[in-house]
Amino acid sequence: VRAQGDTYQVVADVSQFEPPDIVVTTSNCHVAIQAEKVAEDGTVCDTFTHKCQLPEDMDPLSVSCALTEAGTLVITARRR
Repeated sequence: VRAQGDTYQVVADVSQFEPPDIVVTTSNCHVAIQAEKVAEDGTVCDTFTHKCQLPEDMDPLSVSCALTEAGTLVITARRR
């Protein structure tokens, strides 16, 4: 987790996954990123999981995420 000005950022490289395969969830001050690549035959051929705790002074209603064209997932949250 990086602090930049009045926001916190979490950055993850998920370039090997398609956007529908990426799930971001938040609960209390925790963020979880999960991604799964499924092969044509239905088997899971690649997974990514990352969990982190955001600082307590972040605003839980301000959490948002964006996926860049390069496949970098950027999660941001404002400080209170």
